[in-house]
Amino acid sequence: MGAPPPFAWLGGEIHLEVFVGVVLLAALYTRAVVAVAPPPPIAQPVAFFGACAALLLALNGPLHDLSDYYLASAHMVQHLVLTLVAPPLWLAGTPGVVLDRLLGPLLRFRVLAATARAVTRPLLALSLYAVALVGWHLPGPYNAALEHHAWHIAEHITLLVTGVLAWWPILAPSRRLPALPYAAQLLYLFVFGIPMTVVAAFLTAAEHPLYPWYAAAPRLFGLTPLADQQLAGIIMWVPAGVIPLVAFTVVFFRWVAAEPDEPEASTTPP
Repeated sequence: MGAPPPFAWLGGEIHLEVFVGVVLLAALYTRAVVAVAPPPPIAQPVAFFGACAALLLALNGPLHDLSDYYLASAHMVQHLVLTLVAPPLWLAGTPGVVLDRLLGPLLRFRVLAATARAVTRPLLALSLYAVALVGWHLPGPYNAALEHHAWHIAEHITLLVTGVLAWWPILAPSRRLPALPYAAQLLYLFVFGIPMTVVAAFLTAAEHPLYPWYAAAPRLFGLTPLADQQLAGIIMWVPAGVIPLVAFTVVFFRWVAAEPDEPEASTTPP
């Protein structure tokens, strides 16, 4: 690898394509939401724009430089944003009417409609997410993404798209491609964290550095390549368990709140 740029907490590369893409997405969302009547609760725009802000911070600036040139653990933080932060916030922040208006023209085409229904159903959605997550963290694809910018872009887009698909059965507000019933959501969340846990175990249990790019990188913060890799695994392991657990708790209480109250027992004497 070539000499990396000097690291600075107040510096870092800015990727114009990321900035333009996120700003364009936020502008399209704003235009669509303004036309919704009645306006959505303020929590939805906050969630959507929060996801956009998280992407900008993760893929630019100091975290970008740490990830691309120095530390596998920083790269794992990026991947958490791409899979466990931005996708659920986008879905939670999009009003159902906006999403259905967007899907409407696409679902008029039989092939696109069948594909959309297939990839948003739980088995295929989670499978695509698992393949993308595990596949991109194997040494070959991972190092290729670090060595070639085009592959790195493909990696991030794949994780982001499959992350949205994986969260769809839980959070999709669409009537055209709806989320699962609450009971099925709870079952789905039991297995949701498994793919990331597999990757985390793979990184944490390895006895030698798996990624030559980071083994050759300059050292920061006193972390050896193996310690950095183990930290990367821990960074993935904890959210892989905690975030689905939080989602499970939220879904459970929503299910309880949605259940109709039992009729009061009759007090009329027999």
